[in-house]
Amino acid sequence: MDTYHVAELSIAHGGATTKLSFSAAQLVVVADAGYKLWYVEIDGMTQHALLRMFGETDDIGVGLSGVTAGGRPFRGSGYFHPNVPHGAAAIRGDGELTGF
Repeated sequence: MDTYHVAELSIAHGGATTKLSFSAAQLVVVADAGYKLWYVEIDGMTQHALLRMFGETDDIGVGLSGVTAGGRPFRGSGYFHPNVPHGAAAIRGDGELTGF
């Protein structure tokens, strides 16, 4: 399991792209027994309306692009899971993570 601090992160949903505002985010990449999975944990989000919107819909699929704190770009698609009370979210990866 490898963890990378994320410096920038944007999501695409419903034809719009939104740059996320957060205090901390980590990309976690797990490679085990010939398969790879990934997810992003996001804390300190200030976009409360965005979190509420994802909490009220079944359409949680997003495209995402970002840059690690080390300058490594990445891109993929996943599912946005908000944690409204804590101002946080997780994006569970779906398929390949380009850049890793």
